Amino acid sequence: MITRSNLAEQLREYQIRSKHDWTSVSFFSSASNLTSSRVDVVIFLIWELVILACLVFSAVSLYFRHMKLAFILVCITLLLLLCMKIAKQVRLARKKKRRMLLPLSM
Repeated sequence: MITRSNLAEQLREYQIRSKHDWTSVSFFSSASNLTSSRVDVVIFLIWELVILACLVFSAVSLYFRHMKLAFILVCITLLLLLCMKIAKQVRLARKKKRRMLLPLSM
């Protein structure tokens, strides 16, 4: 049963969540206007650093003419990019679903 106190609590939680306007300065992420928390930014920053490291190591292995290692690292990088995009879409879907639970009017 929806009560006034439940609505007030949901509204308070929504306002707390929407206060955090952290934008990820990201080369790989799409420009979305949805807010993200500090944890989201840290997670995606770590993912991006791992992807960048894989790309750098693949370039170094190409320099030393290790074609198989470079190919494996590029494949790992592409898989990480794909996983990052899927994780971002799942997280945005959860946020949209959570927003839909909050009624528009009290």
